[in-house]
Amino acid sequence: MLPYISRRLLFMIPTLIGMTFMVYCLIALAPGGFSASASAAAGGGSPAGGDPRIAEARFRDRFRLDESVVVQYVQWLGRISPVKFGARAQIDSTGERIYAPRTVPAMMMATPWQGSDRSAQSSAAATKTFIAGDSAVALRQQYRALARENGSAREAFVGALASLRIALAQYAEATQQSSLVDQRGELPPSNVSALRIDISVAQWSAVQSAADVALAARATASASRESLALCFTALPFEQAGVPVIPGVLSIGAPDMGWSRTKNRPVASLILEALPVTLLINLIAFPMIYLVAIPTGMLAAARRGSWFDVISGGFFIALWSIPVVWAGVLAVGFLANKQYLGLFPVAGLHATNASSIAFLPMWGADGFQPGWILDVGWHLVLPVVCLVYAGFAVLSRQTRAAMLDNFNADYVRTAKAKGVSRRDIVLRHVFRNSLLPLITMFVSIFPAMLSGSVIVEKIFSIPGMGSLMLEAVSLHDSEVMLANTIMVGCVSLVALLIADILYAMADPRVSYA
Repeated sequence: MLPYISRRLLFMIPTLIGMTFMVYCLIALAPGGFSASASAAAGGGSPAGGDPRIAEARFRDRFRLDESVVVQYVQWLGRISPVKFGARAQIDSTGERIYAPRTVPAMMMATPWQGSDRSAQSSAAATKTFIAGDSAVALRQQYRALARENGSAREAFVGALASLRIALAQYAEATQQSSLVDQRGELPPSNVSALRIDISVAQWSAVQSAADVALAARATASASRESLALCFTALPFEQAGVPVIPGVLSIGAPDMGWSRTKNRPVASLILEALPVTLLINLIAFPMIYLVAIPTGMLAAARRGSWFDVISGGFFIALWSIPVVWAGVLAVGFLANKQYLGLFPVAGLHATNASSIAFLPMWGADGFQPGWILDVGWHLVLPVVCLVYAGFAVLSRQTRAAMLDNFNADYVRTAKAKGVSRRDIVLRHVFRNSLLPLITMFVSIFPAMLSGSVIVEKIFSIPGMGSLMLEAVSLHDSEVMLANTIMVGCVSLVALLIADILYAMADPRVSYA
């Protein structure tokens, strides 16, 4: 069994890589691609009267969206993988991963401004900015200051470079070379060599001014980056992971990246949303099995009885009701105060949840439900909407599997030997009917995680479903890939658990 489990765990790695790469390509090939998330995040980030293309260029540079899809995916895979290559990252007091500073983007060069001396002047003025501190606290403070300076300098250069591309595009249109301009209204660096330059044209003065500003900004950004790199090598923070080959290979915890739309670490977003989804599903999942399996067993044992007919018809009727419709009806009638108003409309807590006691208690105002009962009351409708459809699937599958075994020869032999009906049902028929139920476990559990997306949206529950829907609408690939990894791991682990349960339920199943 152990060799088989080891092989399955190893096979999970290429499976997860294939899943995440496919999702990443789908995001990139979707209408708007990654530019949609850039537009969503940068649409309100440009200064008043500024060009939104500059804000978008800064956003794209921050998240490396100007690189090819394969390169972006490999970079993400390097962060999410527990096996790290290159210099080890560092971890600050907030838990954020700090990596070696990136190189400054290349400058668009053309003959008229290629010989400018601004670069050398600015570099000489900014190279000697790092002085090792006397203490670890001083070194960390200096690193943060240099990181802010480097971020501002890089942002200024990226903005200046975007302004230069825009000025070149305007010059190209003025000189009848609009075919070199891309869809964003900029001149790509690859088209600079094909641009016919005439410095006597009036629009060229704006290009030359933008180029001078970009050259000076790049020199400042390069010097700032060098200072930050020196400070990074001084190890101001604790290094992440465990070194295997120092400076080459290490092992560390996965880094899920940074949300492009919420401007927060993806791990913190998941840590807030995941407990909510797990709470709902850990209540709903056992409830499905505790209701559906005994019902299916009793229906199979009393085939054709009134219980078999009524329970089967009732569960099929429930299964035919769409979850969206059931949720809307529950909110509109059971939670709406104009009708019954028995349950809360949305959320997980009352408005005064932070000021109430944790456990129920009797007070001066009578019975106080407390925080835990308040959460349970808010979860009644979401859990009901999540479980009712699973009753029919699992109950009917249990009934069908047991009916097949009731007609088997070993059951007739057991009856001929005088074995009690209870032992026949529980020890013989039900045990031999477990394999289909285990197979259902593999499909129901991941399906419930995805099905909670609808329920969480209807009842405004801040769980993984709401987080995923928002990430999809905003093309936040970091959050979507993190969710893909989690759902993929859950599905693969469920398959592995099912294989193990197969061997435990049926001695004939062997993985030797």
